[in-house]
Amino acid sequence: MPGENKIEQAPINTPEQSLESGNFENSQEKVLLRPVEKKNDKLRPDLSVKAPVAPVSTKISSGDAHSQQLQAIENIMSSGLDQVFLQMNPQEQKRFKEEGEKTANKISLLLDKAKVGVDKIISLIKRWLGLIPHTNKFFLEQEAKIKADNILKIKRNL
Repeated sequence: MPGENKIEQAPINTPEQSLESGNFENSQEKVLLRPVEKKNDKLRPDLSVKAPVAPVSTKISSGDAHSQQLQAIENIMSSGLDQVFLQMNPQEQKRFKEEGEKTANKISLLLDKAKVGVDKIISLIKRWLGLIPHTNKFFLEQEAKIKADNILKIKRNL
């Protein structure tokens, strides 16, 4: 057809080809380094620049929750044992205190599990209370159960 205009198509370079060849001027696509201003842009504030925002934590960190739980367990374990503790000699007091802290840590770890083994908690408390000199085994059993019940209330409240 004699009246038809033929359009020549130049080969299209992709941005990757332009970068590899180092020929940026001859590429068909041009990369704009700044946004094109429009008339309406003057009315709107510049939203492209954002100030850095520090993350705000609304949750209590797990370390704080763990230390609060541990403190509550230690308070329950030590309740009612003031006179007994004061009657011990300093070496027994030190050992009793250290074992009490270890026991509280173990109980705290047990409470973090989905299924809490009450018998394990009771046995840990009985072993710890067994450090008290000249105690009745029935007293140990009763105190261990009472303290374990109070500790389990912590788990229910969380």
